[in-house]
Amino acid sequence: MNKQTTRRRFMAGTGLAAAAAMAPLSGLGRDAFAQTKPKLRFSAVFSEQDIRAEMMKKFAEGIGNDFVFEGYYGGNLFKQGTELVAIQRSNLEMGNIAPQDISKQIPAWSLLTAAYLFRDANHLAKFFASPAGAEMKKMADEQLGIHILGPTYFGSRQVGLKPNKKISTPADLTGIKLRMPPGEAWQFLGEALGANPTPMAYAEVYTGLQTGAIDGQDNPLPNVENMKFYEVMSQIVLTSHLVGFDLLTVSSKVWKGMSADGQKRFQAAADAAIDFSTKKHQDREKELLDFFKAKGLNIYEPDQAAFRKHAQAKYLASSLAKDWPAGMIDKINAL
Repeated sequence: MNKQTTRRRFMAGTGLAAAAAMAPLSGLGRDAFAQTKPKLRFSAVFSEQDIRAEMMKKFAEGIGNDFVFEGYYGGNLFKQGTELVAIQRSNLEMGNIAPQDISKQIPAWSLLTAAYLFRDANHLAKFFASPAGAEMKKMADEQLGIHILGPTYFGSRQVGLKPNKKISTPADLTGIKLRMPPGEAWQFLGEALGANPTPMAYAEVYTGLQTGAIDGQDNPLPNVENMKFYEVMSQIVLTSHLVGFDLLTVSSKVWKGMSADGQKRFQAAADAAIDFSTKKHQDREKELLDFFKAKGLNIYEPDQAAFRKHAQAKYLASSLAKDWPAGMIDKINAL
């Protein structure tokens, strides 16, 4: 290498250094500077049109400039059910995690997936704000490395039937072929309701109802509308047997890396966003009741106390209950 080549390379290097030093004064430099803030990647299976996607946009606004928020929806970054492991591997900072996914690693959490545990969205929120809820959240923090910000309600599951048979108690569902998602836990839920659970893929439910392969299905009302199940049903029995919720979660590592004030702002943003989402879901459920009535469906409430008693007895007598924290059901029922 001659002296002239060396000089050219030195000048190029110093030129780049000078440009880098001046970069913050330019628009590009400001963007690069902004990227030095901690990145907050969020992944969820719901679409960008979902109410919960609106929730996350409000959350991102609420945390302000503390992080660079990146939202990924429709399972585009991580598939459904894999978000928890991604957080544990530091490949993801936030997720909307199903309690069923947590229960795979912490069997005690299967309690929070049981039928008739929560009465409604308000009861759900009260539990997670209570000392009993704090106990379960601490379990997730210590064993899984995740910090739970709060439950994200997305509707209560109701029974929809094609037959006109009136349903008042679990005994009335005897012999009813009720489609449930595949999997042992879901099939057990169908039995706990008093029905004959029939595993069937979600995409096949409409045809199953139409042909009589199944007598009914259970889903939150928004799902019934989206999939047009109401076109092949005669009634909706408001069993409210399972309050549907996921958990807005952040990595414990990220959470513990914040200052006390930072944690306070972060939690306040999550609380406000969750409240917004819960109210919108509740309003939508009320609207859909009128919509389905207008479509000619018979909608009524059965003896929910009888269903609750029957289902809880089934769960308590099962092998699932052996891992449940002692006295936790009584604490939840008392709220």
